Amino acid sequence: MHHILVTGASRGLGLSMVEHLLAQGNIVLGCSRGKSPFSHKNYHHFEADVSNEEQVNDLFIKIRKSFKYIDVLINNAGVARMNAFALTPFKNMRETIDVNYAGTFMCCQKAISLLRKSTNPRIINMSTVAVPMNLEGEAAYAASKSAVESLTRVLAKELSSFSITCNAIGPSPIATDLIRGVGEEKIARLVKQQAIPKMAQPEDVLNLIDFFVKPESHMITGQIIYLGGIS
Repeated sequence: MHHILVTGASRGLGLSMVEHLLAQGNIVLGCSRGKSPFSHKNYHHFEADVSNEEQVNDLFIKIRKSFKYIDVLINNAGVARMNAFALTPFKNMRETIDVNYAGTFMCCQKAISLLRKSTNPRIINMSTVAVPMNLEGEAAYAASKSAVESLTRVLAKELSSFSITCNAIGPSPIATDLIRGVGEEKIARLVKQQAIPKMAQPEDVLNLIDFFVKPESHMITGQIIYLGGIS
């Protein structure tokens, strides 16, 4: 049984993670900007905006007081603004960077002291195939996730002395709110570029989470694994 913190936990892929990890017998802590409609005896929800430093500080103070430690941090919270570069408002770019990169940065930093108390400490960050594919219309989103990938590799080195591994998952398109505003034709073109030309499912991401969390994966760090056959 692990103590696992999932950000962006109230819906979509994050909620799938919560349900999956609870089914394995873990204690799951989740956070999102608002309340969660989900309830379970081993699930504890916190309201926090990961782009807000004060709220992130408060989140980890509460976790430390109530649970003392965490074994796994999954940085799932994210936003996407799919616009042509020339038409992307600065405020949208700023929000994308603040949530996707700064939020991941702050949560990783605040989690270190709690992860050091674990015998199997793991950080799992979420990236995207938009990074290696250099997708048009996703300049801000891809840049924010590229920063997450660089952070992942650096933390893998800096935190190795604490036996904390840090890896990232780059999903191909999954039918969640994140891509709801993207046209079907664009999604179809993207999927065609993959070695496995089909949409991913939450289960594909959950499989990788299980892999990274396993005690046997203690030698695997600094890796970014993309779904769909992207290199």
